[in-house]
Amino acid sequence: MDALTETKPDAVDLQAEFADSGLAEVFDELDRDLVGLVPVKQRLREIAALLLVDRARAQFGLSSSSPTLHMSFTGNPGTGKTTVALRMAEILHRLGYVRKGHLVTVTRDDLVGQYIGHTAPKTKEILKKAMGGVLFIDEAYYLYRPENERDYGQEAIEILLQVMENQRDDLVVILAGYADRMERFFTANPGFRSRVAHHIDFPDYSETELHAIGERILGGMSYKLSPAADEAFNRYVGIRMTQPHFANGRSIRNALDRARLRQANRLFASHKPVTAEDLVTIEAVDILASRVFSGGIDSYPPLRTEKPA
Repeated sequence: MDALTETKPDAVDLQAEFADSGLAEVFDELDRDLVGLVPVKQRLREIAALLLVDRARAQFGLSSSSPTLHMSFTGNPGTGKTTVALRMAEILHRLGYVRKGHLVTVTRDDLVGQYIGHTAPKTKEILKKAMGGVLFIDEAYYLYRPENERDYGQEAIEILLQVMENQRDDLVVILAGYADRMERFFTANPGFRSRVAHHIDFPDYSETELHAIGERILGGMSYKLSPAADEAFNRYVGIRMTQPHFANGRSIRNALDRARLRQANRLFASHKPVTAEDLVTIEAVDILASRVFSGGIDSYPPLRTEKPA
């Protein structure tokens, strides 16, 4: 046999390949980072299985083109899209589909210039920064503004499409945003639809999941809810979910940040020494002071009620 001829294995143990790649650790981290999202996590496992099989085929010399890995993440704010994109970058890196495994997160403002000749260098600079990893474009539909004849978003789109096709072995692009707006975006820009192989929808969290997210956030900061505060928080979540501008986990985090602020001011205003238990416990009054309970909208940052000058 020619010494240069690569020896092919008799068989490949896909479960062993999964273990050796460290993917179990990535999925464990995903479970720790995010409550729920079972369909999303399952889809990521399916993509990982596809890539493991693709690697196994390569070991047997079975020719095939590299799988298209550009993706679309759709869902409401605060449903974990950015966190999942970060884990997706890790998965792709561990399996050898991207060189670095870093995530670059951008919006329209990072790609589109405000005058002639400004967009191309901005877009190319971002692409250069993202090469070898994953480029996450949040609210991607804002790239396309057909109502503005002087908008330069189309130039950025054309550059992105070219790179997504010609350098797909060195860059994965994830487009993200609201489902209905992303659908209109793909309809208006069929070039993106033809290059995006994986469409993943992120469902809203249930009330139970949002409560669990809140407990996880507080636990990570060494806080806890008193029994009365726990009941008040349940009521808060139920009301807030029905209000405008609700952003799932993001709104829960903001609400708890404000509860911590109220707790700190309550303890300071008491003019009494505080115990460790005082410092870690959020009380019902810290939750019930939210304007949600008086019919207001607990948004962050506060909604503008006046017209801008």
